[in-house]
Amino acid sequence: MTPPLGIVEGFFGPSWSWDERRYVLQRVAAAGFSRYLYAPKADRALRREWDSPYRDAWMANVAEFGRACKSLGVEFGVGISPYGLQDSLTEARLSIFRAQITRLASLGVERIAILFDDMEGIGEDLASVQLQIVGEATRAHPNAKFVVCPSYYSSDIVLDRVFGARPHHYLETLGAALDPAIEVFWTGPEVCSRQISRSHLEAISEQLRRAPTLWDNYPVNDGPRMSSQLHLRAFTGRDAANASLIAAHMINPALQPTLSLIPALSLAELYAKGDRYDYASAFESAARTIVGSPLELALREDLLAFQDAGLLRLGARRAALRAKYEAFEHPAAGEVVAWLDGVYAVSAEEVQTQ
Repeated sequence: MTPPLGIVEGFFGPSWSWDERRYVLQRVAAAGFSRYLYAPKADRALRREWDSPYRDAWMANVAEFGRACKSLGVEFGVGISPYGLQDSLTEARLSIFRAQITRLASLGVERIAILFDDMEGIGEDLASVQLQIVGEATRAHPNAKFVVCPSYYSSDIVLDRVFGARPHHYLETLGAALDPAIEVFWTGPEVCSRQISRSHLEAISEQLRRAPTLWDNYPVNDGPRMSSQLHLRAFTGRDAANASLIAAHMINPALQPTLSLIPALSLAELYAKGDRYDYASAFESAARTIVGSPLELALREDLLAFQDAGLLRLGARRAALRAKYEAFEHPAAGEVVAWLDGVYAVSAEEVQTQ
């Protein structure tokens, strides 16, 4: 059994181009993915400036990409992060929020994500305030599908340290009041979970009163530390038997669009093969599909250096690796070279301001 698979473009740092999105869309659709959520942190129209009018060019690009998704049988969604709304829940601001939801619907968006991650908590009333915001969105577009990302979207205590202690019974309050048709994102026991177990999913499903929609933070590599690594390995720490315990499995890709496809294709293989899945052979198969045999072999040879050592520990090897991959004429090799050159580095300031 394979759950609905999807891409949630939700990373910090430089955004993909629309051409890169279309390329990723085509490849993952061919692999059986059926969802795409557009929610890059760098798109201020959906985050820090969500309450400003959408530009004509932006709306045209979103609508065109939505049509591309529809032509491939992929559900198209957009995520909006209403910064500051939960701190100032005035009718004037709620009116703007409803209008933005209506505009998104007019662009052919099938699923709207209301994203409360990355925002400071407001105390014990957090769940009730967020429920009001979600209610405004669903009334503005009653025919849309919705998914909500809670402020505390993982069991990871790091969220409490960064955004303040989570309110008592926060998830239970959301789960009890949200319409059962509304999905809820969850990243697992950690923000970037190394393993997601059946027992963990069962416990969270009980709290949310629904099977969670996984927002899987792999192979994402944003942030000052992770952007120095290339996450290329096939998926591990996920069990195909989890399919019956989740509403969907969506992955947050890496900054490198072509290279992200290697782990993405391995996820489809994980569910298709079940107990017969082998992550090493899944990497080889996916890499050959995406980049061809010669480049697949090169990436396999350098996997430890790219994913485990990272830029900061390459030392003198960096120049030799750059020359090696510059010799390949493939977008994936170009992404390796750009990574080696520091093009994909994400600063702490970007994370704090996007």
